[in-house]
Amino acid sequence: MQSTIQAAAHTTATQPLAEASQPGRLVSLDVFRGLTVMAMILVNNPGDWGRIYAPLEHAHWHGCTPTDLIFPFFLFIVGVSITYALDGARRQPETHGRTMVRILKRSAILFGLGLFSALFPSFDFSTVRIPGVLARIAVVFLICGILFLKTSRRQQLGLLAFILVFYNVLMQLVPVPGYGPANLEASTNLGAWLDRTLLGEAHLWSQSRTWDPEGLLSTLPAVGTGLLGLLAGQWLRRKEVEPATRVAWLFVAGSGCVLLGLIWNGWFPINKSLWTSSFVLYTGGLALAVLAGLYWLTDVQGYRGWIKAPLVYGVNAITVFFLSGLIPRLLNMVKITGANGQPTGLRDWLYSTFFVPYFSPINASLAGAIVCVLIWLVVLWLMYRRNIIIKV
Repeated sequence: MQSTIQAAAHTTATQPLAEASQPGRLVSLDVFRGLTVMAMILVNNPGDWGRIYAPLEHAHWHGCTPTDLIFPFFLFIVGVSITYALDGARRQPETHGRTMVRILKRSAILFGLGLFSALFPSFDFSTVRIPGVLARIAVVFLICGILFLKTSRRQQLGLLAFILVFYNVLMQLVPVPGYGPANLEASTNLGAWLDRTLLGEAHLWSQSRTWDPEGLLSTLPAVGTGLLGLLAGQWLRRKEVEPATRVAWLFVAGSGCVLLGLIWNGWFPINKSLWTSSFVLYTGGLALAVLAGLYWLTDVQGYRGWIKAPLVYGVNAITVFFLSGLIPRLLNMVKITGANGQPTGLRDWLYSTFFVPYFSPINASLAGAIVCVLIWLVVLWLMYRRNIIIKV
């Protein structure tokens, strides 16, 4: 992994914890990122995948649960982060070439981490899943980073509108080769056909092999989610506008996006797996509202006593997401003889020994996920106290 470890600059024991955020970054953005990743760890690590409370599951197809908000929130945060990371380079056109090389390098590292995670531990390239969460983050970061450097806010807004309308037209008007009229069914929609044609069934999501929730075509509107973040970040950076006004207009924009998303849902349903245009607006609107609230609380009013846990998650977000996917598999490679005399993975043994006997089945599963979040909180807290921030 090509990553660098750096110390947070000039922090002292007397400083508020929030001040350890890197210069030029919003405290509220790190908190938002941290809350999002904490939720991601919670829903990705139940003790038993067959025993999950409904809000902690994705919608079966159309619709949106709290879990369905996590990934679009993260992509929105990627867009906001770009405006803070690249604003200086944007103002210096002579550096754009070098900046785009850095953007491409970071995108390649993110994509490579996603591929490594999909390959581990078997490293079977013949069936490795190519799309994925980190792959989509890499593509959105690449495209939005270049757009931020080379386009204006008005152009970005126009491109967002074009993407949403164009994607709607593609999905609902273009016939699907071999299947007939356009449709929004899981295995026969245009995006699923494109994934199978270009990637092959062996390289798609293992639970279907006929479609992928992070497929190629649906990455286009996912870029739209990143563009919403770009626009939000640029609005927050307008220092000539009073903070209260910035917050108020973020809430107005968020409410408008949610309303438009609900209206659009009438003919292009809200759907995370398809990343429909209504899904982009609905989830983007909620992200705008959450960011506005956190910005007002932490950056404007200075209410920071509650933010320690999400902040330590937020500054090492990609690290914990990547490692939290690998370590359970590593633990299950260690075999222990269970009560039935059969070998079982260490992770499964720990769950069956310390959770299953003491809770109802569904609460044991939830307790396992919560303990996972707390374990990572301790690890990230220790890293934070030692000023260790792993940057990809």
